[in-house]
Amino acid sequence: MSSIIQLLPDHVANQIAAGEVVQRPASVVKELLENAVDAKATDIKLIIKDAGKSLVQVIDNGVGMTVTDARLCFARHATSKIRQAEDLFSLGTKGFRGEALASIAAIAHMEMKTKQDQDELGTHIVIEGSKFVSQEVAVLPKGTSFAVKNLFFNIPARRNFLKSDTVEFRHVMDEFQRVALAHPNIHFSFYHNGSELYNLPSAGYRQRIVGIMSGKTNEKLVPVNEDTEIINIQGFVCKPEFAKKSRGEQFFFVNDRFIKSGYLHHAVMAAYDGLLKDGSQPSYFLYLQVPPNTIDINIHPTKTEIKFDDEQALYAILRASIKHSLGQFNVAPILDFDRDSNLDTPYHYKDLEAETPTIQVDGTFNPFTDDKTNQHYTKGNSGSSYSSGSSSSSGASYSGSSYSGYSKRVEPTASWESLYVGLDLENPETIESSPFTFENEEVTSSLFNDDEVEQASQKTYQIHKKYIVSPIKSGMIIVDQQRAHQRILYEQFLLNMTVNQASSQQLLFPLDLFYSAVEMKLIEELKPSLETTGFIFEEAKTDHVVISGIPVNITESEVSIVIDQLLSDLQDGIPASSYSQNDTIAKSMAKSLAVKTGSYLTEKEQDNLVSGLFACKDPNISPFQKPTFITMRVEDIDKKFAL
Repeated sequence: MSSIIQLLPDHVANQIAAGEVVQRPASVVKELLENAVDAKATDIKLIIKDAGKSLVQVIDNGVGMTVTDARLCFARHATSKIRQAEDLFSLGTKGFRGEALASIAAIAHMEMKTKQDQDELGTHIVIEGSKFVSQEVAVLPKGTSFAVKNLFFNIPARRNFLKSDTVEFRHVMDEFQRVALAHPNIHFSFYHNGSELYNLPSAGYRQRIVGIMSGKTNEKLVPVNEDTEIINIQGFVCKPEFAKKSRGEQFFFVNDRFIKSGYLHHAVMAAYDGLLKDGSQPSYFLYLQVPPNTIDINIHPTKTEIKFDDEQALYAILRASIKHSLGQFNVAPILDFDRDSNLDTPYHYKDLEAETPTIQVDGTFNPFTDDKTNQHYTKGNSGSSYSSGSSSSSGASYSGSSYSGYSKRVEPTASWESLYVGLDLENPETIESSPFTFENEEVTSSLFNDDEVEQASQKTYQIHKKYIVSPIKSGMIIVDQQRAHQRILYEQFLLNMTVNQASSQQLLFPLDLFYSAVEMKLIEELKPSLETTGFIFEEAKTDHVVISGIPVNITESEVSIVIDQLLSDLQDGIPASSYSQNDTIAKSMAKSLAVKTGSYLTEKEQDNLVSGLFACKDPNISPFQKPTFITMRVEDIDKKFAL
């Protein structure tokens, strides 16, 4: 039997490896930007077209490459980052596997221009599908430029699985933000289809965060700073009142490398315990510096997962440092037992002794004496005194008062017996009492006689503030109030967007809502559909929108909640067709505005909910394909009692 195992050609092996390294245009952006950072560049430009499907170009002013290095960098497992296996435990660079450029060149048309500072001429190489087309000498500036065109041109199945341009652009934007946030000392520029989206000069962490997210982010940030033997933590967390429904603005950087860690995220959530609403997610930008020999990065080609030596200690330190920052800046309620300087004794009172107040008491004073004609107020030379009884004896005197002098004589009042003059006190039963009327007595009247009013019996009942029970001829139905309301609102919004023209209510004061550049681009895509639901956009700027009108079934306080939920639901992309887009928006708004589980409903609200559900075209399921009600027949209940 002949041997059947053979060594794969390099171009086939590169295409197989590309499946792990290059998943979409954003993967190319990540690898090229990290290579530019490793090249010690201080100015990096990212240029993309059609969300990276047609072109991804990264230009840097780094150290460049020689002619030999320029040709060798496209070979598999060729790298300048490490020399031996021990170097994996002391990594100071982003890349080290030597697979990125070879994988990208295997599935795209690639063009590279590079030149070192001391050389007069540079190198220009063109590769198509791992095949070298040309290598020429060219006059170039210092640095390196990679241009990747027609991604997946030789793998049509992978190209067909790419999402819409909007989705792929958002993934590219995410990768750009992660690299730019990790290196605020580098000047980054970002261009898409000829328009400049970002121009981020070299700055500090706070300035870089504000420059990427939005100008309104500055007031949300709370600094975090903690330095220990095993970890150094710097960065910012956002105040609890600015928490969002989505987990978009959450960044962990370990040794200037973006990572994803559910364990560390749980530590952040534990620090916010008791400060967030249910389902809210805080934003944070945390930069962790740990010894390189205490982490393992070589887990996945994307290098976003890291293993730590002592995760429990990092968890405790991270949680404590964030909790301390929230308390230090009066974001979280704290008990402060420090001495308040305002309560200290003034300096000029420090050596003075306390004086015992002097009070003079008249032992012969009797407030029940009959002589009330002499009761008056007098003012003496030493202050004011209050006297009762004889004018010569004072009841009590208080010195040091600053009241102005006055004299007032109190006239004697009639005896209490005068109130009962003319009554026969010997025979109380002969006293006739007059009828009393009370001002607060409630007077009710009815337009109809009692026999004309039909007493309606209650038809629905709410159980555990979650389900509504309504009797029917064959038994009863149990309705999930949240899912039923979602179905009702979903069909209303979809009808407004497709058939009817939704009505709007004008706001007395327009709303200014601030969003990041990614969210603003998404809102621009959604703007026509949102206007059909009743929203009126007065203007849209680079970092915020001004809303002057909202749908009639939305309150002003719910506007930001609805839009945030909509942006969160569209994280995975906007459908290409208009109908699918309207359907997604209607589902998201219905989920945001539907009555929640645990809400009390009056009898009238219960009736309206049940009636509205069965007036829908498809009352059986919610917009998210879950049952809205179940039916229990009398026979089924009888069987339960027969057991």
